[in-house]
Amino acid sequence: MPEVVTEHNVERGKEVLKSQIDAKIASYFSSCVHCGLCAEACLFYTETGDPRYTPIYKVEPMRRVWQQENTFWGKLGKGLGILKEVTEQDFAEWQEMLYESCTLCGRCSMVCPVGNDIAYMIRKSREAFAAAGYTPEGLQGATRRALEIGSPMGITLHTLEAQIKHVEKATGWEMPMDQQGADYMVLFSSMEVVNFPEYIEAIARIFHQAGRTWTISSKAFEATNSGIQIGDSGIARELVSRVVNAAEELGVKYVISPECGHAFMAIRWDAPNLIGRKPNFDVVHILEVLDQFRAEGRLKVDSTTDERLTFHDPCQIVRRGGVVEPQRNLMHMVATNFVEMPDAGVMNWCCGGGGGVSAQEETEELRLKVFERKKRQLNAVKPDRLVTACANCRIILEEGLEHNEMDLEVIGLTELLAEHLAEGDTAAK
Repeated sequence: MPEVVTEHNVERGKEVLKSQIDAKIASYFSSCVHCGLCAEACLFYTETGDPRYTPIYKVEPMRRVWQQENTFWGKLGKGLGILKEVTEQDFAEWQEMLYESCTLCGRCSMVCPVGNDIAYMIRKSREAFAAAGYTPEGLQGATRRALEIGSPMGITLHTLEAQIKHVEKATGWEMPMDQQGADYMVLFSSMEVVNFPEYIEAIARIFHQAGRTWTISSKAFEATNSGIQIGDSGIARELVSRVVNAAEELGVKYVISPECGHAFMAIRWDAPNLIGRKPNFDVVHILEVLDQFRAEGRLKVDSTTDERLTFHDPCQIVRRGGVVEPQRNLMHMVATNFVEMPDAGVMNWCCGGGGGVSAQEETEELRLKVFERKKRQLNAVKPDRLVTACANCRIILEEGLEHNEMDLEVIGLTELLAEHLAEGDTAAK
């Protein structure tokens, strides 16, 4: 089993930096026109004015390695001792910029005039920093717990089973565990199990109404992949493989990624590359499943709300993951006064805590500073409640709202739909 690297090794880090420079990254560095547009797309720059937070500058160590290893003038400058090599000091300094001031939200990539995917470059840079041991302690601990316990928050199967018992008592239904041949295998994030267990009950109620079979795996119920966040593809592969193996063992048709952004990216888009093949099932986000149930007439509501509701689009689900319309179809089912924030959809502003940023206590001051962007978005529409579809976003949003003394409830979309379900109306299987 892979391990989290904690001992600093700059030479190893530089070698991995070299190995991560693929054809795409080489073309990105070659084509960058230094326009600075990526800075205006990054809330860490716009809310602080600190030029160090310019997205393309966050990959400066990799750029220097590329220049010295792959360009004529760079090789000449290195040979003459004119160009400075990447040092231990550089790794120490850039660790903050790669991990504390970047959520991998990808908004910078959307505005680049030459199409450079800066978020991809930052992920590749994190691979080198993880190999060199220059990673935040908070992420190290979360990743270690994920490997050893199965959850970055240390949630065990016993904890999940305790929450399941509460759901069974509230609904009167037995929750399906390790059911062979079910249509869907449902994953959860640790935050849903501990912070928002109402999500589990909402899933149970919706699937009961929809008449589709589903199950939870006792071997792999955690969706969060801290290997992606810390930048260790070996760890990411191990965590993804646990889900793939469990799902294929149960013979399910679909694996449902929960209301969690990076979990969706890991199991939907990264999994085939990590394990070297396509899994024997399809991966769908819970929003996609709910919207499919809606289209098939399996998801039925018997009430709506006239509250002024708005939706926060999680970056990895919407901008990076391509799930844009399902949540809007679902919102319109129950909300007669649904309003969009400025820059909603694929250009939505990040909550400020994704990409492992929320796992680091030392980022709290910066997170609250950059929340000013979300505050302005919300003040523009003045909603009665804020809806989202990512447990991590939900926690960060609640933190920012409390800090700014904004009396605004945050709710998950799956939970909101469950509040309005037509009781006793069950679709035929």
